[in-house]
Amino acid sequence: MTTEAATRRMPGAPCWVSLLAHSLSATQEFYGALFGWEFRPGPQHFGPYARAYLDGREVAGVGELPGDRHLPVAWTTYLASDDADATAEQIRCCGGTVGVGPLDADDAGRMALGSDPEGAIFGIWQGRSMMGTAVSGEPGTPVWNELVTRETRIVEPFYERVFGFEPEAVDATDFDYVTLHLKGHPVAGIHGVGDALPRDRGPYWMTYFAVPDTDAAVRRVTELGGRVLGPPQDSAHGRLATVADGEGASFRIIQTR
Repeated sequence: MTTEAATRRMPGAPCWVSLLAHSLSATQEFYGALFGWEFRPGPQHFGPYARAYLDGREVAGVGELPGDRHLPVAWTTYLASDDADATAEQIRCCGGTVGVGPLDADDAGRMALGSDPEGAIFGIWQGRSMMGTAVSGEPGTPVWNELVTRETRIVEPFYERVFGFEPEAVDATDFDYVTLHLKGHPVAGIHGVGDALPRDRGPYWMTYFAVPDTDAAVRRVTELGGRVLGPPQDSAHGRLATVADGEGASFRIIQTR
């Protein structure tokens, strides 16, 4: 296991991302064309579900919502845990909510879905035969996960207590951002956006996927029926854009330097 992979397996580190959509086939077609993913059946405990692979390595999951469930279509970040049941109890003790599980996903692992005190949904994954994303940082794979919320100071203590993160705030008066570390490694971020947070959505976790060319990927998103929510722009970490797939699930693409 590489050092990077070991970092993603640390308890608390983002280790998997999963999307529940209304049409599994249309979603597979979109992301297959955008990122070059191939799909194989995964655990069916919530209904139809497939794992996405890139060059034979697991990178993400895509499932289909039941027809009678009118839930928002969104990517969910899963945080690694050595004991999903203990982590679920800690979430409750620290003011969060556990909405699903913990339950077994066949022999792949044990999972739960929770939310922080402000309502942002995230997953917990205790890996067994499937530990999580097998590769990260290469084009077509997750490269970063970030909580978008109103104010970092409100939720930072929750994540610090539940997952043992070492928070490091960005020293800027007009930029409310905290980087979350584990054993000195940056693993995720919290971005406080104040009143820019959509009132009809609330706080949420955002997944960044690496691409070889952000501008080309944005054009491809629109060709495939997706939308551009934030046009390409340069950042300290690379050129990025915020986009949504054909069903409205938002994510960021970034061309790392």
